[in-house]
Amino acid sequence: MKQITNMMVQRRIVTVFIFAFLVMAVIIIRLGYVQFVWSDFLIAQAEELWSRDIVFEPERGKILDRNQQVLAENISAPTVMVVPRQIVNPKKTAEALSVVLGMTYQDALEAITKNERIIRLHPEGRKISEEKAIAVQTLNLDGVYIAEDSIRHYPNGAYMSHVLGFSGIDNQGLTGLELYYEDYLSGTPGSLSFYSDAKGRRMPQMADKYSEPVDGKDLQLTIDNRVQTIMERELDIAEEKYNPDGAVAIAVNPKDGSILGMSSRLILIQLITNR
Repeated sequence: MKQITNMMVQRRIVTVFIFAFLVMAVIIIRLGYVQFVWSDFLIAQAEELWSRDIVFEPERGKILDRNQQVLAENISAPTVMVVPRQIVNPKKTAEALSVVLGMTYQDALEAITKNERIIRLHPEGRKISEEKAIAVQTLNLDGVYIAEDSIRHYPNGAYMSHVLGFSGIDNQGLTGLELYYEDYLSGTPGSLSFYSDAKGRRMPQMADKYSEPVDGKDLQLTIDNRVQTIMERELDIAEEKYNPDGAVAIAVNPKDGSILGMSSRLILIQLITNR
């Protein structure tokens, strides 16, 4: 009887040992799987939770005539970005920003105390002058950053606007060639990523990451600015002399069919009135 009891105890010990071994094996396999298979995914997820991105807009591609003369370009116009949780003294920060950006103290305080990761001070802090951007940087305020941005500039004003079109505040093409070639002109945004804890405080032990924006491609037209200038002048003269309901002019190179100039004078107000 005693021998049987000892054998049962030994079997139980072996069973417990085998069970513990299997549990440890499963844990080790699981840890190995997480470490070697899921590691990149989990690291990326953690960095996404910790990271805060300040977006840097790319330079929109220029539009040029056949002689490389600029028809549409960009002018630097930085944007003020704020990380509310990094602001130490909201009242002092709001007061300083309101003076530099020309906004009310209440609007500034309301904006920088929002429960958001990153905000843009819109509209006073968007696409500001270089002088204002330098003034904001000089304040050296915690949680306030300057992101590079630009606005679209047409050196000749409304000249060829019916062909070039125009872009919006976010530098996206809205009409004309600006819209048609949006994918080529727009480029790819970059960013400055920094890491912060759950309270929004920066984690100095982790290095910031900078992804450089990829500028858009330049677009060269077959338009000859000299021909276009003559065409615009002649249409203005014809419009003043004959007062037509509308006029259209197109200049084509007979050798290859390329468009050297095109313009129109349509009386849109009269068309709308007659509806």
